[in-house]
Amino acid sequence: MTRYDFAQVRGQAKAVNLLSRALESGRLAHAYLFTGPDGVGKTLMARTVAAALLCTGPDPRPCGHCPGCLKFASANHPDFLVIRPDGTGIRIDQIRELKKTLSFPPFETGLRVVILEEAQTMRREAGNSLLKVLEEPPPDNLLILVASDAEPILPTILSRCQVIPFHSLPIPVAAEIIARQDKELDRDGALALAELTGGCPGRAGRLEAGGALALHRELVAALVAPPRGEAQQVETALALAARMAELKEELAVSFDLLRIFFRDVLVALSGGGRAVGSSLAGEIVRAAERWNPDQLSARIRAVDSAQKALARNCNRGLVCEVLLLELFLP
Repeated sequence: MTRYDFAQVRGQAKAVNLLSRALESGRLAHAYLFTGPDGVGKTLMARTVAAALLCTGPDPRPCGHCPGCLKFASANHPDFLVIRPDGTGIRIDQIRELKKTLSFPPFETGLRVVILEEAQTMRREAGNSLLKVLEEPPPDNLLILVASDAEPILPTILSRCQVIPFHSLPIPVAAEIIARQDKELDRDGALALAELTGGCPGRAGRLEAGGALALHRELVAALVAPPRGEAQQVETALALAARMAELKEELAVSFDLLRIFFRDVLVALSGGGRAVGSSLAGEIVRAAERWNPDQLSARIRAVDSAQKALARNCNRGLVCEVLLLELFLP
C-alpha cells in the first residue's frame, strides 16, 4: 500500500513549501496547475496533496492510518477522482461527466479532490467546457491539473489556475531515485540514466520498458561511427527511423534524449566537461571530434522541428525519416 508523504517529492522544495503552507493555513486555491517536465514528481505531488486533504487523522497529514487514508491508498475514496486521457486526449464527454459529479456535494470529508492528468492533451472544446468550472468553481471541490510542459496548455485554462512550476532534478538526486526504483542498477548506470532523461527519473522506467533507451544508444553509436558511403548512411537512417516511429508515447522522449546528447557535445566542445558515470562518454568525445558548434546547433534545430511536427500530429514515420536523414547526411 502506497504511503504518501511530502518527503517523497524530491528536488521540488519550492513547490513543497508553497503547498505545505497552503495546507497548514487552509488557504487553498480552487484550482492548481502543476506543470513541468515529465517524470519529476508532479503526479506524486498531486496525490500527496489529495491524501493530505482527505486524511481524517491527526497531524501531520496524511497520517496513513485513518479511514480516509486507507480508502485513498486502496483507490476506494468516494471523494477522490482522477481524469486521464481517453485515447489521445481528455475528451469533452469526460469533462461533461465531471461537471455532473461536481454538481453534487462530497460524500464524506466535506471536500472532493479531482486530478486531471496530462491536462495538456485537452482539446479546445474540452478545455472550454472545463473553463466554466474554473470560472465559477463549485464549493468544496479542488481541481489539480497536471500537465507536461512539452505541449502548451490553453491560455484560458492557464489564467484561471494557480500555477506551480516543477523542474528537472539535479542529476545526483535523479540518479538516487532511479537507483531506488531499480535495484539492479549500479551507481554509474543510475547516473547515466539520470543524464539521459535530463534529471527526470520518472522517464527512466518508461524508457527501458518501451525500448527507447536501447534504441537511443544504438542510434548515437551509429551517428558517431566512422562515416560510410551515402547509400549506406541513408539505409541506416531509414532503418532506425522505422524503429523509432514504433516507440509510441516514448517517441517524444526519444527526441528529448537526442537533444540532450547534442547539447552535451556542445558543452564538451566548450570545455564544460561531463558528469561522471555517463554511458555515452565515448560517443560524446567522438561527436566532439566530428562536428563543430554550427553543425551541432543545426542538429538540435532539426530535433526541435521534428518535435513540433510530432505535436502537430504529422505522420510519425515521415517525421522520423526526415529527422534521421538530416542527422546522418552531411
